[in-house]
Amino acid sequence: MGKRFVYADNAATTAPYPEVIDEMMPYLREKWGNPSSIHGKGEEAKAALAAYREKVASLLGCEAGEIVFTSCGTEADNHAIRGAAYANAAKGKHIITTKVEHPAVLNTCKALEKEGFRVTYLDVDGEGRVSAEDVERAICEDTVLVSVMYANNEIGTIMPVREIAAVCHAHGVLCMTDAVQAVGAVPINVRELGVDMLTASGHKIHAPKGIGLLYIEKGTRIKNLIEGGGQERGRRGGTENLPYIAAFAKALEIAVEKLPDMARVAKMRDRLIAELTKLPRTRVNGSLTHRLPGNANISFECIEGESILLLMDMAGICCSTGSACSSNSLDPSHVLLAIGLPHEVAHGSVRITLAHENTEEDVDYIIEKLTETVERLRKMSPLWKE
Repeated sequence: MGKRFVYADNAATTAPYPEVIDEMMPYLREKWGNPSSIHGKGEEAKAALAAYREKVASLLGCEAGEIVFTSCGTEADNHAIRGAAYANAAKGKHIITTKVEHPAVLNTCKALEKEGFRVTYLDVDGEGRVSAEDVERAICEDTVLVSVMYANNEIGTIMPVREIAAVCHAHGVLCMTDAVQAVGAVPINVRELGVDMLTASGHKIHAPKGIGLLYIEKGTRIKNLIEGGGQERGRRGGTENLPYIAAFAKALEIAVEKLPDMARVAKMRDRLIAELTKLPRTRVNGSLTHRLPGNANISFECIEGESILLLMDMAGICCSTGSACSSNSLDPSHVLLAIGLPHEVAHGSVRITLAHENTEEDVDYIIEKLTETVERLRKMSPLWKE
């Protein structure tokens, strides 16, 4: 089998669909008005914005007025956490989250600690899950917010968010979930989920980079992150990025339509895990039952993940060692350490994330080349020889 190109890093970003690009182009070429302007060009843009907001809301199971468009998932996470913390500081300054959250959540919480807030970082089990009971035990009289991600960006583990939200509401505490990895991969209805806030990002579902959203349930007290001219019903200042909002709405529509195909993606993931874990001293990270359809995170002892990636890239395969947001760090993944992996094992981990575009032939090629790469690196490794 000769060299081919396989993109298997869809948790980092996805290729925009042609239909998504087509959807946004009229708002760059002809319908480029400002939705806040009262003339014809502005009214045209305003009507389109309202229609796209309504579409996104219907796909997520909420009302249009509960959707705030942002520049990305990180901004949405910051808005939700800071906004809820500041708005409810009179009640208390205690926040609960987990040790495996995305840096957009963890670093926001750390920043709030410097401002006098108290944060509890919950441990997870060996699969990367936290239980609703763990959350309930951590809730205090001054707890104002619980932030638990829907699904982990590195190991793909899905959290019991519905149960956690129920516990939070029983204690009068706000519940927020970072659903950046989950939206488009699993069915999501915010009403059924029961969370007060939810975040998503366009470039994870085949829209361009530069667009995200924050769902805020009606009646939720939250302060603004960005002040400005009253856009987004006064929730977020700044002229709305209509071309990218159009792209987001189209990408989400396609993602929901393609949800049944995730069963095929999950079968490819399972085959990938089954074949690669036949190699000695190899383990899969994360839950096998509560897992995103396309995520396979595997540790290969006695070799470095960075070396694996370089050789895989030379073979035309794109994958990752973990979160793209922390790929410039030489430290082992905080997620892998949190589930109990030793530093040396965590360093030898690779994340392969599949999507609808991947095929069985892609999986064959990944298995072939990754097996060759691991065996080649282990032959050179003094640790493996020992």
